Amino acid sequence: MDYLRGILGLVFLLGFLYLLSNNRRAIDWKLVAVALTMQFLLGLAILKVPSVRYVFDKISSVFLYVIDFTEQGSKQVFGGLLNNDSVGYVFAVNVLPTIIFFSALSALLYYLGILQRIVYGLAWVMNKFMRLSGAESMSAAANIFVGQTEAPLLVKPFLNDMSKSELLCLMVGGMATIAGGVMAAYVGFLGGSDPVARQEFATHLLTASIMSAPAAIMSAKILYPETSENVRREIVIPKEQLGDNLLDAIAIGTSDGLKLAVNVGAMLIVFTALMAMLNAIVGGIFGEMIGWASSGNFAFYGYNELPSETFLSWNSEAKQWMLNHKTDKAFEVKAFEIQHLSLNMYIQKITEGRFSGFNIEYLIGLIMSPVAWMLGTPSNDILIVGQLLGKKTVLNEFVAYADIPNLKNSISEKSKIIATYALCGFANFASIGIQIGGIGALAPSRRKELSEFGILALVGGTVACFLTAVIAGMLV
Repeated sequence: MDYLRGILGLVFLLGFLYLLSNNRRAIDWKLVAVALTMQFLLGLAILKVPSVRYVFDKISSVFLYVIDFTEQGSKQVFGGLLNNDSVGYVFAVNVLPTIIFFSALSALLYYLGILQRIVYGLAWVMNKFMRLSGAESMSAAANIFVGQTEAPLLVKPFLNDMSKSELLCLMVGGMATIAGGVMAAYVGFLGGSDPVARQEFATHLLTASIMSAPAAIMSAKILYPETSENVRREIVIPKEQLGDNLLDAIAIGTSDGLKLAVNVGAMLIVFTALMAMLNAIVGGIFGEMIGWASSGNFAFYGYNELPSETFLSWNSEAKQWMLNHKTDKAFEVKAFEIQHLSLNMYIQKITEGRFSGFNIEYLIGLIMSPVAWMLGTPSNDILIVGQLLGKKTVLNEFVAYADIPNLKNSISEKSKIIATYALCGFANFASIGIQIGGIGALAPSRRKELSEFGILALVGGTVACFLTAVIAGMLV
């Protein structure tokens, strides 16, 4: 059934891209077939072949070493705070410093020319098997390691002469993958202090980022097929260096990482606060005021009929409404008779307590739950995974990933893995502005086209992540 649902998911996602294509007759179906085959073989080899999995475990261990080295530096600044295992402390003193350190390390590797040669090797494979231009191959390979504004630096000399298809491919590649520094941060965030969990997430995130590279190319080439005959196929390693010397490169990388870390932390604070405010408004107005009387009549009411300082909540283990006290945590009695059922209470019941009531998160989950099911998510978890998918698209992937540690007892391990793959990309509305500003600064003449392609790139990047999640759902 996993394979049948996976095939259905692939057909649905490819069909969706086909409907949005600007030139359906020009679609290179051989490229599509090669990209899908590459994705499936990569996933099959990494997730099912022990020897390949061992190699990728060793490669992904690099991210674990980065986290360990970061902790050594963090101890100088945060001291005893590192001993606290709460999500907030882990995020503040582990995740954000990891972004800064990996950014500096990436800048060091770029200055030494090591990163470019690794990218060149991957680009050569995609160039030969998928018949891409040299610039497309380099940018797609670079996006596995660096962010959506850093990857275009590798193809800066070619940006002004790129065809529209190449430009969209560059943008979708940035949307469908995540930067190495953020990936390392996610490993520490999702794995916590458990070394086994860290290793598991490191391998899955690395696999997701690699698998999404051909998926991004495929999505872009279906949405906007290449029709130009003047495409440069040769791959050129950029000769520009980051900084005047080694120390300058490290300083630039550290500064860039600091900006990213501060931006990530600020965005998470603001969007989480806004979500909480919207949930309170929606849940308070609609969830509490709308309800049904026991006779079945529609009624408006509040919780004023309950004893003071008590509230009703659905106990999923007992499958029963329980009366709880706001301050006395030991107080819990079975609710024998309920005169009214509010919309909040109804949603608590049908979701077995997984949602606190009628709020924005529930609505997003409801809208995205069919997509979550298509990805292979077990039926019991589609609302929660749908909520994560919606949050990632509307807000950003950090906000969505931040929810996963809190859901470890609410969703199955398979659902968590599928969500990890589906969320592994920068495809959100904020990234449209980031790409227009970042790539537009490198090639001002293409700013108008970047603006026109913004939504299309978001769609392509989102579908690419979902295609990777579908294949992962078939294999795990």
